[in-house]
Amino acid sequence: MAVEGPAAARPETPQNREQRKGVIMENTNEMSLEFDSRSLNEGFVRVAVAAFATQLNPTLEEVADLKTAVSEAVTNAIIHAYEKQVEKIRIDCRVRGREMEVEIVDHGVGIPDVQKAMEPMYTTKPEMDRSGMGFAFMEAFMDELRVKSEPGVGTTVWMKKKFGCQSGQNDLSGDA
Repeated sequence: MAVEGPAAARPETPQNREQRKGVIMENTNEMSLEFDSRSLNEGFVRVAVAAFATQLNPTLEEVADLKTAVSEAVTNAIIHAYEKQVEKIRIDCRVRGREMEVEIVDHGVGIPDVQKAMEPMYTTKPEMDRSGMGFAFMEAFMDELRVKSEPGVGTTVWMKKKFGCQSGQNDLSGDA
C-alpha cells in the first residue's frame, strides 16, 4: 500500500510537525515576565526589556525610548490598576524581524474612558502629583500604541517599536 500526499514525500522533522499543527515557524523571539505591582519592580522591568532588545543592536536613543515607554505603561498599571493592592502585572515582548512588540497586561480596575485617559495632562490622581503624560510619552517614543481596557476586567497596553538597520547588524535569521 502506497502513502500519498505531501507527508509521504518528506521525512518527519520537528519543523514539519509544528507546521502540521498549524504553527508556522517565523523569525521571532519572545519573552514574558510576571511581577508584583510594586513601584520597586518598575526599574527591573525597564532593564529586562532593554536587555531583551539588545538582540536588535539598538542605538542608545532607541533603548532610551523603549525604556521610557515601558516605564510609563508599568507605572500606570502599578498606580492605577490595583488601588494600592499588590497583584500581578505581566509583560510580553516579541521580536519579529527588526520590530519589537511589548504588551503590558493588568487585571485591575480598568479604564472607563480610554480616549479621555489618553489626553495629555489628564490624570485621575492629581493628589499624587501625576502629570497625566504617560500615554502621550508612550505614543511619542513608540511607533504604534493600542490600549484596550474594560472596567473591572483590566487593561492591555500594546506598543511596537521599529529598530533601524545599522551596518553589520543582524536580525534573528542571520541576514543583514
